[in-house]
Amino acid sequence: MSATTVLRGIAWNHSRAVPPLVATAQRFEELHPGVEIHWEKRSLNDFGYAGVIPLAERYDLLVIDHPMMGVARESKCLVDLAPALDDSFLKELASDSAGPSYESYLYDGSLYALPIDAAAPAASFRPDLLKQAGVNQPRTWRDVLDLARKGCVVMPGIPGDVFLNFVALCVSRGGSVPTNSEEFVDAQMGERGLEELRELAGYLPAEIYEWNPIAVYEHLATSDRYAYCPFAYTYSNYSRNGFGSHLILFANPVLLNDGRPLRTVLGGAGLAISARCAARDVALEYSAQVVSAEWQRTLYGLSGGQPGRRSAWQDETLNRITNGFFERTFESIERAYLRPRYPGYIEFQVGAGIPVVQYLQAGGKRAAVVETINELYRQSLERRREQSV
Repeated sequence: MSATTVLRGIAWNHSRAVPPLVATAQRFEELHPGVEIHWEKRSLNDFGYAGVIPLAERYDLLVIDHPMMGVARESKCLVDLAPALDDSFLKELASDSAGPSYESYLYDGSLYALPIDAAAPAASFRPDLLKQAGVNQPRTWRDVLDLARKGCVVMPGIPGDVFLNFVALCVSRGGSVPTNSEEFVDAQMGERGLEELRELAGYLPAEIYEWNPIAVYEHLATSDRYAYCPFAYTYSNYSRNGFGSHLILFANPVLLNDGRPLRTVLGGAGLAISARCAARDVALEYSAQVVSAEWQRTLYGLSGGQPGRRSAWQDETLNRITNGFFERTFESIERAYLRPRYPGYIEFQVGAGIPVVQYLQAGGKRAAVVETINELYRQSLERRREQSV
């Protein structure tokens, strides 16, 4: 009796993540007798903020966020896929990845994950409720505020998402983050972003500060109270008929009042392999198959996934079954802003969101909030330098 090769994987707990991986694992097992791939799941918060090193000690396959690349490089806990996979395959993948998805997993010349999933915050709305209210889908930031005054707008309010939407408002006007080694965000641009975000938040319900993007979409899909969200990391599942109680449609983010498009911050997910994986060749073959153009637009996308391939986002079938989700939000991916990925950035992002949320809730001096963010950034760089000594 031949031995069975077993791979254990970890993803986050949602229909966008788990079913497509289970489907690909099932098919791979059928094509490779003697291989078993078991997928487990964790919370969305753990996906974004829990450490990658402990996961790499327990699992062979990891679905991870790209800000973890610096830690992967420093700890060597993940396989560098660049020398492990065929160069022509990687060049083709890079040319066909949605927005900067492929680039986001490159760090210091090493590639630590394959871009199987692409996402960025975009607008979402209940077309039936907008029609009942006799209002059009917002096109500008001013339209969003007008709709918010009617009490039917929501957004994710947990610190990490608030911070990234604050960053989006800053970079949309041509800024960059970090600004330099001493400032994460320019003072003037940061204060303006805080002012705009607080004006919007002032019209929104207090419960948003407990909601991540999934919670926002669940409330949009199940309640008739809210009709619109200006920015949240997208989940195409809610735009598929029958997934939620009510259909949610998506759109690229609105234009700012000066006519510039609101540029949001790249999310998505990559498939990585633990350096401790005992069946590395099998894990590499499976990972390459999952990210292949064929499986991305068929088995992966049709099973509820949100592919990382540009060609999948342009696929006619995927757009038909998602009521145009991919073509409606394609620009948000293509112009998405890439976050820093240095060791210590994730902890900085968690901490920096707290003063922004506090400002939205209670007000205060915008300059002091920006300085707090910049001081937290400097501390994160100092911790990085200390760890490297």
